[in-house]
Amino acid sequence: MLWGFWYPALRSEQVRRHKLVHAMLLDVPLVLGRDAAGKPFALRDVCPHRAFPLSFGQFDGQTLECAYHGWQFDAHTGQCRTIPSLTEDSNLKCERIYAGSFPCAERDGYVWAFMTNPEGRAISDQPPAPPELPVFSAGYKIAHLYADLPCGVDQAIIGLMDPAHGPFVHQAWWWRTRRSICNKEKAFEPIPNGFRMSPHAPSANSAPYKILQLLTGAPATTMIDFVLPNQRFEQIRAGRYWLSSRTTVTPIRRDFCRLDFCATWNILPWFPIVSFIINVFGPRFIRQDTEVIKKQAMGLQYEDRMLLIDDADRQARWYFELKAAYQQAQRSGAPLRHPMNGPVTLRWRS
Repeated sequence: MLWGFWYPALRSEQVRRHKLVHAMLLDVPLVLGRDAAGKPFALRDVCPHRAFPLSFGQFDGQTLECAYHGWQFDAHTGQCRTIPSLTEDSNLKCERIYAGSFPCAERDGYVWAFMTNPEGRAISDQPPAPPELPVFSAGYKIAHLYADLPCGVDQAIIGLMDPAHGPFVHQAWWWRTRRSICNKEKAFEPIPNGFRMSPHAPSANSAPYKILQLLTGAPATTMIDFVLPNQRFEQIRAGRYWLSSRTTVTPIRRDFCRLDFCATWNILPWFPIVSFIINVFGPRFIRQDTEVIKKQAMGLQYEDRMLLIDDADRQARWYFELKAAYQQAQRSGAPLRHPMNGPVTLRWRS
C-alpha cells in the first residue's frame, strides 16, 4: 500500500451532517463526518485512551465525544479538548493528546482523505491538491458507479489497465467478440507519477466509439493516463463534445478493494444516450471484471507470481516499477526515478 496520496474514502452522499460514519482505507479505520459548516473531516476511528471506536460516540458539529469515557476531540485536528475524569489539580495536559487525523477534502462527489501514515500523525507540509476530474465546458452531466473487489490492490490495478482481456471477458455484439481481435499499436509517454497512452483514434472494433462518431459527426480521439497510486483517467474528444472519466481502485484491506468510477460529459445532454450506456452497460462490465478477479484469486492462492509477457503486459510492469520507484524515493528522499526513459510504442492483439 502506498502512503502520501489522496484516496476516495466515501461518496459525498454517505457523509452527512450530525452523523458519524465508519470507513476503512489502507487497513486504517476512519470515522468521517461534517462539521457545522458542512466541511468533511476524517479521524482515525480509535480513541487513544482505550481504543474504543469514536464512530460510536456523539458529535456536536465541532467535537467528537467518545462513548466510553467521554473524552472529546476536535473534529479536524484530533486534538483532545476535554477529559471528564480529570480533577482540577491534575497535571495531565489533555491538549497534548491527539486522535489520529487525516487531511480531508471533497471533489467530484467523493470525500477524499490524504493518507499520511497508518497512525494519522500530523505532517509539516501541506498536502497537494486532491485529484479533480478534468472537464472542458461549463455545462455537463456526471455519473458514478462503484463495486467491491475481493482482491489485493495490485491484482485489481493491473486488471484495470490490461488491454487484451476485452474480447474474452467482455464479449458482446455491441462491444467486442473474438472475431473482432486485430492488431493494435499505441504510443505511450511518461508523465509525473504515471504514464500516458498518447491521444489516438479509438479502436475500430469498439461499437460505442462508432456510435459517438455517428452522433457527433466528428472523428473521435482518446487519451488514457495512469497515475499513482490508483487512478486511470480517460478523455474522449469529438469536435466540441467530450467525455472525461476517472476510475480508482482503493485498498480497503490488503485483500479487499473498492472500485469507483466517475464520468462527466457534454455529449448531447438533452438525449440520455451516454447516461444509458454508463448506467446500464457500465455495471455489466464491472460485474464481468469482478467475476474474473474472484476466479483469479483462487489461482493466486497457489501461485502468487504472474508471467507478464512483453507489450501486452508492459503497462503492468510499468505499474510495479513505478510503485517500487516511489517507495524508494520515499525512503531516500531523492526524486522519483521514472521507469520510462521517453516515448514508447507498444503492439499487441485484442
